[in-house]
Amino acid sequence: MPRAIVCLLDSVGIGGAPDAHQYGDQGANTVGHIAEWAAEGRADRIGLRSGPLNVPNMDAMGLGAAIKLSTGILPPNLSDMPKGGRFGVGREVSRGKDTPSGHWEIAGVPVPFEWGYFPQSEPAFPPHLIEEFVRRAALPGILGDKHASGTDIIAALGEEHIRTGKPICYTSIDSVFQIAAHESYFGLERLYDICKIAFDLTAPLNIGRVIARPFVGETPDTFKRTGNRRDFAIAPPEPTLLDRNQAVGNQVYAVGKISDIYAGSGVTHKIKGTGIPQLFDKTLDAMEMAADRAFIMTNFVDFDSEYGHRRDVPGYAAALELFDARLPELIAKMRPDDLLILTADHGNDPTWPGTDHTREQVPILVFSPALPKGEIGIRPTFADIGESIAAWLGLTPGRHGKSFL
Repeated sequence: MPRAIVCLLDSVGIGGAPDAHQYGDQGANTVGHIAEWAAEGRADRIGLRSGPLNVPNMDAMGLGAAIKLSTGILPPNLSDMPKGGRFGVGREVSRGKDTPSGHWEIAGVPVPFEWGYFPQSEPAFPPHLIEEFVRRAALPGILGDKHASGTDIIAALGEEHIRTGKPICYTSIDSVFQIAAHESYFGLERLYDICKIAFDLTAPLNIGRVIARPFVGETPDTFKRTGNRRDFAIAPPEPTLLDRNQAVGNQVYAVGKISDIYAGSGVTHKIKGTGIPQLFDKTLDAMEMAADRAFIMTNFVDFDSEYGHRRDVPGYAAALELFDARLPELIAKMRPDDLLILTADHGNDPTWPGTDHTREQVPILVFSPALPKGEIGIRPTFADIGESIAAWLGLTPGRHGKSFL
């Protein structure tokens, strides 16, 4: 009986969407620009990697061909002649370039509303919101109150946070309220508790997520975010693919931050993990446990959080190569009627100005021993991915999207 596995390579975009100019992202191309950078042989971190981008397994599934279909340009060291599977391009209809919108649409539910956002002025948060947050959370105040990169603001304010007990609150171009606090000095459970308060207060503003950003260390040079991040997210407006598969009695394995993104809805098995190697291991574990008609979905967040937002081009290239090198392990574990889809939720071009996501199209790389190779074209909505999985698992079609299988 069939099963389906989605590896969501967070932020692995392949060229600006038709409306990218509305977001200041016309010309962004996450994978394409990384491949160009690598081929130019620019200075790299000692011992990290060298040479052209080397992702032969994803390329065999159609990565290069998908980028050429998306942008008209084939990046260096990639091929437009896939060896197997089906390839295509996903185009998002939901507004914005944030994590929930991309994930929900991939699971068959485009976002039908506009998210709320905080202005780029300082302070970024409404005074009445912070006053109520401080009162209800019994805090001495907050630090930050602006748009910022998470690693930068922790380095700048971490010592003051430890000294004063004030959490670090910041946002970005996404619909998000983020709270960073030290795991030991502030306490992990206390951080989660105040995030729940913030979520209650920001939900009426249509803010998509409140994110707990715990960190450890003693000085700016040693501060490091941990794997205990937790997202408190608004629930999707209608049943997603996860809900639909659970509703008929099938298993849904949510690996990494997937459960948080869908507010736990439709999840039967929640599996946490940190870093690409561990998340890959957890995906393989889920495949060992998964019964017939199970759906497994893993978010590989490091592409976005560790390399995209930090504009770390060599790190991003090395991460793509690490994932690609392990891909044969996953394919070897597939049953004859399993379906594998590699895709993304948005872009985060590490060569682009700023530190925010980029509005891009995404690859759709599809493989099953039961499928012949071919092209599925440019899909008008990410929801086509969800409906294709629904068809593979024998579910009733949803209201959005069409299967490409």
